[in-house]
Amino acid sequence: QVQLVESGGGLVQPGGSLRLSCAASGFIFKLYGMSWFRQAPGKGLEWVSTISADGGSTTYTNPVKGRFTISRDNAKNTLYLQMASLKPEDTAVYYCVIGRGTPEGQGTQVTVSS
Repeated sequence: QVQLVESGGGLVQPGGSLRLSCAASGFIFKLYGMSWFRQAPGKGLEWVSTISADGGSTTYTNPVKGRFTISRDNAKNTLYLQMASLKPEDTAVYYCVIGRGTPEGQGTQVTVSS
C-alpha cells in the first residue's frame, strides 16, 4: 500500500525557513520522480516542484525559484522541501506526490504570518 506522510509544517514569520519532509513507503521510491504541490486557502492545487528519480534534475514554479530547494534521500525513502525567505503567499497545505499525480495524503500546513 502506497503511503506518503508529510511533516515539518508550522507557523513561521515572513522571511523565515522551514524544511518539509515526506516519508514514502509501499513502492520503490528510488524509481520515481516526486513532486510537491500546495493548496492555499480558497484556491486550487498548485504545482511547486519536481525532482527526478535519481535527484539529478529539479524544476520549480516561478514564485518559489531561488527560495525553495527540493531534494531526496533514496536510502531513507524520504523527499524534502527546504523553504527559505518565506512569504505570506506561501501559506498553504503542502503535499508530496508520486510523479505529478494527485495528492492523496493529509499534507502539512505551512502558515507564514507575523
